[in-house]
Amino acid sequence: MNDLMTSKYAVSPADGPIAVTGASGYIGSWTVRDCVEQGYIVHACVRDKSNMDKVEHLLKLNDVGFRGSVKLFEADLLKPGSYDEPFANCSAVIHCGAPIGHNQETAQEVYDGCFTQNEHVIDSVKKTGTVKRFVFTSSFAAVWHPCPQGYVFTEKDWCGDNIDGYNGSWTVDGKPNIERWGYAMAKANMERMIYETASSDGSFQAMSILPLHVIGPLMAKNHDTNGSWQNSIKDMLKGNPYLKLKGGRMLWNNVDVRDVARAHRLCAETTNGNNGSRYILSASNRSGELFTWQLQNKLKAMYPYIKEIGGEEMEDNTPVKYTYDSPRAYCLLAKQQLGLNTRTIDQTIKDTVDSYFRIGLLS
Repeated sequence: MNDLMTSKYAVSPADGPIAVTGASGYIGSWTVRDCVEQGYIVHACVRDKSNMDKVEHLLKLNDVGFRGSVKLFEADLLKPGSYDEPFANCSAVIHCGAPIGHNQETAQEVYDGCFTQNEHVIDSVKKTGTVKRFVFTSSFAAVWHPCPQGYVFTEKDWCGDNIDGYNGSWTVDGKPNIERWGYAMAKANMERMIYETASSDGSFQAMSILPLHVIGPLMAKNHDTNGSWQNSIKDMLKGNPYLKLKGGRMLWNNVDVRDVARAHRLCAETTNGNNGSRYILSASNRSGELFTWQLQNKLKAMYPYIKEIGGEEMEDNTPVKYTYDSPRAYCLLAKQQLGLNTRTIDQTIKDTVDSYFRIGLLS
């Protein structure tokens, strides 16, 4: 009975269009492309469809012989009702759109854009009467919590677990500390809200993809967002130190943006997942987990003609300090339930860098 209920919500191109929000963004663009390749008509939701710098690469997907096609719609996450038209007659909605702080949004704006301003998105889903699957781009931030190094996170983990480990920073004066943890809180709260809403409504199922450190090729220049993981690799290739963590020390747990995109589409199609299914998108195995100095060495081996490649503090080709061994996580459930096949870390790194050269952001 459970399998029959699940298959009732699974979609295919024969069921109608798929809407993708945040369609001009890094993950959103690749999600659009993957769906078009598989034969879907995609309603690509963007804030300004006249901004060719952000939508030209989407329109070009109509000219390369894919079985599906793209149609642009204007919609704004902060405007209730703006998704009514693009969601109409769609079989699934993939909700990639959200502010994540790369464009100087305040902590409150990030929290609102990832959670409190999303109820109208779900309202637009319910109005259609046709949407069977709602796939949400959550984040590994909704999973991570303070833990011993080497701990392997799974989809059963939630931010807010082990509150004592936050050393009192999870709340301030008894209220959620949105300034520090708002992004994680918003993603987790959004997940819980969509699962509960879908369960009570009954006309659609909600699932989530939880990406970790997403890298991979850029489709357009606007995907080089300040503070993103791909942007950090570009800066390293320009000889700059990695600055997002002290001393450049970090465990990079990498996943290819194209695999993240495909996982979203597979969520819409699966007969294995259910309402409330969530899938971590991270390294397939230990080879995809690299300390900054290991990533540096890979870049040096792949691009020996680049004079200097930055990263973390080194001395005699050895890291100056030890890096805390976290976060460890693997996309095993996505491979098992969704049938996701993932790319190798070397292919992902090479395609990331080559795309920067191709679109003229590295010379």
